[in-house]
Amino acid sequence: MSGKNQTIISEFILLGLPIDPEQQNQFYALFLAMYITTILGNLVIIVLIRLDSHLHTPMYLFLSNLSFSDLCFSSVTMPRLLQNMQSHVPFISYAGCLAQMYFSLFFGDLESFLLVAMAYDRYVAICFPLHYTAIMNPQLCLSLVAFSWVLTTFHAMLHTLLMARLCFCANKVIPHFFCDMSALLKLACSDTQVNELLIFIMGGLILVIPFSLITMSYVRIVSSILKVPSARGIRKAFSTCGSHLSVVSLFYGTVIGLYLFPSANNSTTKETVMAMMYTVVTPLLNPFIYSLRNRDMKGALGRIFHKRTFPFSL
Repeated sequence: MSGKNQTIISEFILLGLPIDPEQQNQFYALFLAMYITTILGNLVIIVLIRLDSHLHTPMYLFLSNLSFSDLCFSSVTMPRLLQNMQSHVPFISYAGCLAQMYFSLFFGDLESFLLVAMAYDRYVAICFPLHYTAIMNPQLCLSLVAFSWVLTTFHAMLHTLLMARLCFCANKVIPHFFCDMSALLKLACSDTQVNELLIFIMGGLILVIPFSLITMSYVRIVSSILKVPSARGIRKAFSTCGSHLSVVSLFYGTVIGLYLFPSANNSTTKETVMAMMYTVVTPLLNPFIYSLRNRDMKGALGRIFHKRTFPFSL
């Protein structure tokens, strides 16, 4: 490491996505449409839950926080990506890079914990319906949300402070579309063993354990529903759990594969595509999977529209 040219880095260059120049405009329009859809979809959910008293329940408390997290998570990376796609000098300052890394970790971790809380809520509602109100009381729900915010703040800050202590070489090119933690570690000249060890240990707590809890919750949910010997019960089981688990698997699968068990054969392009799955695609899909297909959300949208259209109706 001593042979490498160490220097004070004031900025980095984000290479962005490996897209041919002639296809740049098409992909720019695609990503812009995806980002706008993500923002609007999650904003609709937050506004509906805020305005409709029927949605002031534990499940929708978690959903509103998840939508806010998705909205912010997408906004951490997508505006910079869109800007760099139209820029010939895609620079980002050193401080801006660390800030982007912090917020991407923060909102990614927050989504992980909120998915666990939502899975637990559905588990209690389906497996213990008579005790649901007693178990999912306001104190527990607010504690789960507060715990999620506090723990993710600590985790993101810890990784950011450890990254800030590293020295970087003259090479300041990040082969990614945002300041990803693993991409930054590859540019460091100083010893990164502490960072890598913490990623593995904390990653197990933040990713593997929540994913295991979610999986066990949905297994119990499916088992409980299948005890009702009817085709309707089977359809309900797959409707309740299938789409949710597909998004959960997409989010956790790509993150765990990237950070906990990275393959030496992974190319930069493959890692970039995997990162797109959890930073862009998951926040886009969550509004459709968790809410906009939901009967309660459609009912709330209808009631609010009816009030705005016929304000004096009885």
